[in-house]
Amino acid sequence: MKILSWNVNGIRSVHDKNLFQPLIDEQKPDIICLQETKAHQHQSPVDLPDYDEYWNSAQRPGYSGTAIFSKEKPLNISFGFSPSINKKYELTDGFGDLTAEGRVMTAEYPDFYLVNVYTPNSKRSLERLDLRSGHWDPAFLEHCKKLNKKKPVVMCGDFNAAHTEIDLARPKDNKKNAGFTELERAGIDNLINSGFIDTFRMFTHDGGHYSWWSNFAGSRARNIGWRIDYFFASDTLKSKIKKAEILPDVMGSDHCPVTITFEL
Repeated sequence: MKILSWNVNGIRSVHDKNLFQPLIDEQKPDIICLQETKAHQHQSPVDLPDYDEYWNSAQRPGYSGTAIFSKEKPLNISFGFSPSINKKYELTDGFGDLTAEGRVMTAEYPDFYLVNVYTPNSKRSLERLDLRSGHWDPAFLEHCKKLNKKKPVVMCGDFNAAHTEIDLARPKDNKKNAGFTELERAGIDNLINSGFIDTFRMFTHDGGHYSWWSNFAGSRARNIGWRIDYFFASDTLKSKIKKAEILPDVMGSDHCPVTITFEL
């Protein structure tokens, strides 16, 4: 089983650059998880006849959104969190309602759950840090822990945070910046402490491996980047995970794809 995850920063844009289909042809994933699709299904030019498509699009046009393309039809697909989690964590602020932004999809398969997530950004001046760290992160964790009680969980997507200092090129310069604050990093700590593995770190322990680069000052060419796109998995799956990779040479977005390969 191979899963590919990619924040495409607009599915129509990456398709128009003729960079989406070649990636799928080369990687041949069983499941594709996309974030920041910025489109509804009827607006997407992508045509993958071997895959069933499931979309969770934002109510706001051209914004956010997630999608799952799967060769195997899931047993069930759900969008967002449960009503009880939404109510418990009050996922709304002055910038909008996170439950209306198409940020989470959960696909159930016979042997595992797959959670595709586009975590909200805390914004440049940290205006959304409280909502993200105090509301979203614990809501997401509770969602995944509930699933994990039933069967193992694989979660992937753009988590909008670098976990440790080796996960970004300039940690000292970004201690108080969105994506590397203590609160955001603690959100990932909480995932790991709850029994979920950062699968990339099972195989690669050094720095210099990033999945997002700023569009300014030639950051990508100089590899001044951040690792903010992940595959986490229940620790009960550890022996089944055979590979976890970042594909930095794939262009078309400010993010690159990440993949995981495991045995069912």
